[in-house]
Amino acid sequence: MKSILENRPALAKEVNKVAEVAGYLWQKGWAERNGGNITVNITEFVDDEIRQMEPISEVKSIGVTLPYLKGCYFYCKGTNKRMRDLARRPMENGSVIRILDDCASYVIIADEAVAPTSELPSHLSVHNDLLRKNSPYKASVHTHPIELIAMTHSPKFLEKDVATNLLWSMIPETKAFCPRGLGIIPYKLPSSVELAEATIKELQDYDVVMWEKHGVFAVDCDAMQAFDQIDVLNKSALIYIAAKNMGFEPDGMSQEQMKEMSVAFNLPK
Repeated sequence: MKSILENRPALAKEVNKVAEVAGYLWQKGWAERNGGNITVNITEFVDDEIRQMEPISEVKSIGVTLPYLKGCYFYCKGTNKRMRDLARRPMENGSVIRILDDCASYVIIADEAVAPTSELPSHLSVHNDLLRKNSPYKASVHTHPIELIAMTHSPKFLEKDVATNLLWSMIPETKAFCPRGLGIIPYKLPSSVELAEATIKELQDYDVVMWEKHGVFAVDCDAMQAFDQIDVLNKSALIYIAAKNMGFEPDGMSQEQMKEMSVAFNLPK
């Protein structure tokens, strides 16, 4: 059976972005074993032939009703699949799903019946909210950046916008490329409804949210741009930790300097 990506260059390009990001996550040590997830709304790349494709799985319940996802299509990393494998073989370690008209269930349509991530309800709930808001964002990335997670083991960084302002102050590019900062979500059970609801709420004000002692969840127009935001934030965490390891507390940019950045680059905060 031919791949759904065959003769569909735009769709193939989007899936290959996911594969490239998956490779970066593994190389950085942010995706141990089967850690992390990537989900991308690919509905805009779907043609009539794809719409007519027969399911290759039984109907599966999402566990929640998501009215804005009716008829949408997603590429999803597979459950228990490793990022390092997805990077080399994205259609063997992920799958394309179709959301059914009841908005509460889905079927897998390609290439193989790879069950999506166990965190699919959380990811799809976020995508439902993005569509509700008419957001241009199509991708969600969850991963485990070492230095950012380490910071959440200190209570002071769990206070609102403390980590944001510190990370912004380490290097100008962080404020420029992650201009809405880093939201913080106190520890909640992984894959829980409570975590999904808290994430959706925090994404009203941030594009990247930190799950205490767990990892980061980011949204953007595609997987590469979501990865970029996480990458620049973690670079700032590395600079901060490097300074601390050298024996001093880094000064960071002043509030006046950061305000100057916001004006010069027309940033939202």
